[in-house]
Amino acid sequence: MNAIVVVAAVIERDGKLLITRRRAGTHLSGLWEFPGGKPEPGETLEDALRREIREELDAAVSVGERIETVDWEYPDKRVSLVFFRCEVEGEPRPLEGQEMAWVSRADLARYQFPAADAVLIGRLSRG
Repeated sequence: MNAIVVVAAVIERDGKLLITRRRAGTHLSGLWEFPGGKPEPGETLEDALRREIREELDAAVSVGERIETVDWEYPDKRVSLVFFRCEVEGEPRPLEGQEMAWVSRADLARYQFPAADAVLIGRLSRG
């Protein structure tokens, strides 16, 4: 089974991190995540992240360093999650009906994330 590559943006502004909640009817629905998605064929990871944030949150991002890569196996699929530190321009707003929140690092543990995000959540929570 080939891994599905997913890119995600870790966006921090004024000491708070931007997270979104997966919509009902999607894989891992109801869980919180860092915004992002799957690259299209021939698209770089960075370009995919810029496109996904524009489509999901109507915002432009500058993609910075890769901060974590997590390979994870769910019962029905394997994913390779690639997290990048990003800076957002303007004020993001959810375009797909998803919830969005700016949360402090200390409050990240109060939100339920997919198990694949646990290592990064722990690292970010500790600062």
